[in-house]
Amino acid sequence: MALATEIIGERWTLLILRELLLGSTRFNDIHRGVPRISPTLLTQRLRTLEVAGIVERRDAGGYGVTEAGAELWPMIETLAVWGKTWLPATLSEDEADPDLIMWDLHRRMELERLPQDRTTIHFIFTDQPKAKRDRWILCSPEGAEYCITDPGFEADVYVTTDSRTITWVWYGDIPLKTALDEGLILLDGPTRLCAAFPSWLRLNLLAQVPRRHPLRRDQSAAA
Repeated sequence: MALATEIIGERWTLLILRELLLGSTRFNDIHRGVPRISPTLLTQRLRTLEVAGIVERRDAGGYGVTEAGAELWPMIETLAVWGKTWLPATLSEDEADPDLIMWDLHRRMELERLPQDRTTIHFIFTDQPKAKRDRWILCSPEGAEYCITDPGFEADVYVTTDSRTITWVWYGDIPLKTALDEGLILLDGPTRLCAAFPSWLRLNLLAQVPRRHPLRRDQSAAA
């Protein structure tokens, strides 16, 4: 255990492995999934994992896990389930970062339920500064793309909310229907697209895991 934690117990390492195991291969995509690590430190962590035989460089210039890295998935999943079960749902201001949620959310869009042509979803986070207020997800049968700058396409659906609400919905602490019914998430666009919007989203893999310390609605506004 001591030898293993010397490698995978360093700060950020398990989050880097999570990104790789969820399919990120390019350096920039890994960094977008772990945005608080500096590029220099990310390079160092990847190099350490490569030397340890957990990560390897791929021919296309990206990264991937080896057989040894793939076998870490059950441990990472167990740790995530433990965190969802036992840690409180309340968030500090520092933790309410929409980019962290949106990066995961764009990977779990139900593409087969969306229109067959390109669909542009414009998210507006009312609690964020101008630089992080607007985000976009572009969906097509080929995949979903997350954009932090205006992609230049007219939005099909506007989603107005705040970063705390999207976080609580994503992790299953507030049902999406409740957030919509109570006006915590506002949709604007053609009626048929707004009605279909809930079916486009697959929530976090842990959304169905119950918390031992569930979110209290009277605390959510003040937390």
